[in-house]
Amino acid sequence: MKTINKILSVFSLVALLTLTLATPALAFDGREGQIVVIKADEVISDDLYVSAQEFTLEGTVKGDLFVAGETITINGVVEGDLVAVGQSVVINGAVTHAVRVGAAAVRIGDAANIGGDLLVGGASLETQAGSVIDGDLLFGGGQALLEGNSTGDAMIATGALEIKGTIQGNVTAEVGDVSSAGAGPSMYMGNTGISVPSVQPGLTVSDNAKIGGSFTYTQNKDIDFPSGVVSGEVTRKEPVVTPAQPEPTTAQKAMTWSFELLRTMITLILFGLLLGWLVPSFMKALMDKIQTQPASSLGWGMVAYAAFFFALFFILTIMILGAIVFGIITLGGVSGTIFWLGFLLLFALIVGFVLVTAFLTKIVVAWQGGRWLLGRFNPALADHKIWPLVLGVIILALLVEIPFAGFLIGLTVLFVGLGTLWLWGRDLWQMRKMAA
Repeated sequence: MKTINKILSVFSLVALLTLTLATPALAFDGREGQIVVIKADEVISDDLYVSAQEFTLEGTVKGDLFVAGETITINGVVEGDLVAVGQSVVINGAVTHAVRVGAAAVRIGDAANIGGDLLVGGASLETQAGSVIDGDLLFGGGQALLEGNSTGDAMIATGALEIKGTIQGNVTAEVGDVSSAGAGPSMYMGNTGISVPSVQPGLTVSDNAKIGGSFTYTQNKDIDFPSGVVSGEVTRKEPVVTPAQPEPTTAQKAMTWSFELLRTMITLILFGLLLGWLVPSFMKALMDKIQTQPASSLGWGMVAYAAFFFALFFILTIMILGAIVFGIITLGGVSGTIFWLGFLLLFALIVGFVLVTAFLTKIVVAWQGGRWLLGRFNPALADHKIWPLVLGVIILALLVEIPFAGFLIGLTVLFVGLGTLWLWGRDLWQMRKMAA
C-alpha cells in the first residue's frame, strides 16, 4: 500500500503542476435554447458552442463554431471551422476554414463561400450555383447535386450523383447500381425544413459541368460523358463484389466451437496461474469471501455493476461542467487539463472494468468452485496450486455454453465476482480506517 500511496502522490503533484503551468487557451461562449439567433450586429470573439432546436447565425463568430440542432442556418461569418450536426444545415454565408457537417439535408447556398474543405455525411447534399468551396469536397450519403464551384478534389460515395458545376481538381466517385436503387431521399424526407432536390439514381454529368482533373468512377457499366467536360482521363472501376461465404458444415461448426472453448479455457487458466503467482494472498482472500459470503457477493455485485456506470456518468458530468465553467472565466488551460484528466480516468476505469469482468471474476469463481468440488472428493487436492483452477475453469466454460441457461450462469458469475471484489475492498477500507 505504501507503493500505491507514493504513486498517487506523484500523480497528484504532476496534475497540480500541469494546472499551474498550463497556458491559458482561447475561451469559448455557449448558447442554448429552443431558438438561438446571433444577430447581424453581434460579434462573438471566442469559439461558440450552441445547442438549440433552431439556430441562425446572422453575425460573426471569430473562432470556431460548434452547433447541434434541428435546423441550422449560417447566414453570417465564421472566422474558423464550422462543425454542425442536425436535421438540416443551410450555409449562405462565409466560413473561413473547414466545414464538417452531419445532417439529413445539407444545402450550400448560392452566396456561400467556404475557405477550406467541406466534409459532409448525410442523406442529401446540394451545392447551388454561385457557391464556392476553396478546398476539397468529401461526401458520403444518399444523393448529391453539385452546381457550385470547388477548387480542390472531390471524393464522393453515394447512390445518386449529378454534377452541373465546376470541380477544378480530380473527381473520385463511387456510385451505386442504378438497377438496385430505391426511392431517392426527396421521396421520404418530408420534414427537413428545407426543400430536397430530386437526383436521378446513378451518375449524371451535365453539359455545363467542368472537371479540371481526372475523373475516376466506380460503376457496373460505362457512363457517357459530354465532350470536353473532363480535362483529364476518365477511368471506370468495377465494383468490388464480395463472394458469399458458403454455409459451414456441421463438422466445421463443431470444430470452431471446440477451438473457441479450448482457447477460453487456456486463457483463463494461464491468467489465473499468473495471478496466483503474483498476488496469492489477494486471490485467496477473494476465494474465501465467496466461500463465506456467497449471497452477499451476488447482491453487492449488482450494486458494483450499477456503481460503475454511475461513476462514468459522474466523471463525464464533472468534465463537461468543469470545461464550461473554466472556459467561461477564460481559464482555458485549466479547462483543458480537467478534460484530459477526466478522459484518462474514464479510459482507466473502462479498461479496468473490462479486464475484471472478462477474466478476474471468472477466474475467482471457477477457482473456488474447483476447490469446493475437490474438497468433496479428494481434500488433499483442494489446496493445490493448479488442479482446482483447471477443474473449475473447465466446468465453468462448459456451463456457460448451455443454451439459455448459460447466459444466466455467466451473469451470476459476473455479479458474484464483482461483489466479492467489492466486499474485499470495503473490508480493506474499514481496516485501514480502524488502524488510522
